[in-house]
Amino acid sequence: MTAPAVPDPRRSQVDRRAVRTSTIAGSIGVLVHWFDWAVYAYMATTISAVFFPDASRTAGLLATFGVFAISFLVRPIGAVVFGRLGDKLGRTTTLTVVILSMALSTLVLGVLPGYATIGILAPILLIATRVVQGLAAGGEFGSAAAFLGEFSPAHRRGFGCSWLEFGSLLGFLLASFIVLVLETVFTGDQITGWAWRIPFLVTVPLGLIGFYIRRRIEDTPEFRALQELETVSSSPVREVFRSNWREFLKTCGMEIFMNVTFYVVLVYLLTYQEVNLGFDAGRAALLSTLGSALALVVVPLAGAASDRVGRRPVLFTAAIALTVLSVPLFALMRVGTTWAALTSTMGLALILAIILGTHAVTVVELFPTRTRQTGLSIAYALTAALFAGTAPYVLTWLIDTTGSTMMPGYFLAAVGVVGIITVATIRESRGIDLMKDEDLGPAATAPAPAAVTVPPSPPAAPLV
Repeated sequence: MTAPAVPDPRRSQVDRRAVRTSTIAGSIGVLVHWFDWAVYAYMATTISAVFFPDASRTAGLLATFGVFAISFLVRPIGAVVFGRLGDKLGRTTTLTVVILSMALSTLVLGVLPGYATIGILAPILLIATRVVQGLAAGGEFGSAAAFLGEFSPAHRRGFGCSWLEFGSLLGFLLASFIVLVLETVFTGDQITGWAWRIPFLVTVPLGLIGFYIRRRIEDTPEFRALQELETVSSSPVREVFRSNWREFLKTCGMEIFMNVTFYVVLVYLLTYQEVNLGFDAGRAALLSTLGSALALVVVPLAGAASDRVGRRPVLFTAAIALTVLSVPLFALMRVGTTWAALTSTMGLALILAIILGTHAVTVVELFPTRTRQTGLSIAYALTAALFAGTAPYVLTWLIDTTGSTMMPGYFLAAVGVVGIITVATIRESRGIDLMKDEDLGPAATAPAPAAVTVPPSPPAAPLV
């Protein structure tokens, strides 16, 4: 096991000065992205009525989730494009491009006419907005994870990377809250008629604020060290599959573990409770809001715990809990009482939060700086496309085919087994140096290599 790196006092001082701006910059994009995606998922029944009004209820939901899945299928393309861009030109380049793309596509969706107004063109344009979102999302995780990991001090990297998922959960929390408000304030006809657009239009100014912040940040010390050493990869995609394929496979396993749990608990669960368990929409939205709020508190604590006891113990705890408790928690949820619904939802949210607080830093520490963003982006996007984006569709189909509302519990238990196997293959990486031998070039193999100085970040520019 690699010994934890000794904290660099100068690096710590730089981080203290820049931590607020860098944390906001790394987190706000995922907040915007997941707010948009959560609203889409939470309002799936309304969107199906607006864009697929001629279909039956099940067929309309399948069509809506099908569009959801299509947008995931294009993520690997965005991951290749933005991952390569980030490893060649820097993390901040992709951070700014992806958030602007997300804001513009969300604006289009917010003003898009429905099927009753423009006919078949409406679902076609709906798909187009989701494709743009998917391409941008393919670059968001890798850019933000690499940025936060490389900006965080080694001894607090787990805590620093946890703010990535804090941003995503905050997006979900805001989304579930605004859906709850819509369900409370407006009638069903008003929501279907026009009020469903409100959450998407709210996303636009958030995206523009994020764009402004990201335009004003410096790149990470590690990437600027590569530039000084002139060891920036000329072909990061090829290098990932030639030299870092083991790290890539481990990251895929980790992201299957995280992504599927994330989408079942925070995206699909609200629709499942409403459609399959008969909960009213307001009650389901409230449960989702409470689950997101609990996870919001636990995620930074899990990240900090991984800095103290290691990544593997925290992740093993979550994987075993998901394997053992998923089926009982869904069985409890079917009881239908308020306490049963609350307990089961909170239990699932707690397990998810432990995963979210630790997965990003774990995969960041697997890759060398030369290929970090490319490897993270492609692995994350590929697993999201194949397993997470299709999860709501698959579970809707499985429940309709088998008639069993326990399918999500079995599904998550299987994902927990994937998590156990994956964590078992990963070495403990708490506190390691992110600059690996391949990042240093010829100096790494010299008889007496000189220490590489990581360039300090200048103080963060004021936001206003």
